[in-house]
Amino acid sequence: MEKNTKNKKSEIMKIKGKIYLDYKNAESAKLVHDSLEIDNENYLQSELKENKIIYEINNEKLGTFLSTVDDLIASEIVVEKIIEHTDKEKVLYK
Repeated sequence: MEKNTKNKKSEIMKIKGKIYLDYKNAESAKLVHDSLEIDNENYLQSELKENKIIYEINNEKLGTFLSTVDDLIASEIVVEKIIEHTDKEKVLYK
């Protein structure tokens, strides 16, 4: 009687996701992209297209995948708030 042995690598789950972020203008998109790029290196792929950023996340563990997405969103919120605050400062102090 032969045991049914499967290749362990074929059993690994692959989790893939894309996040699309749209901004008012290309300048804001580039600022966010450049601000987050260093922190995201080796964890996800990013592509800047005019006023959009496309993030692609690939992982084999659900927990790591969700943590990466959570970190990305939290970091983007911080950068967005800085941009909003900076834009208000420009209006106030022109």
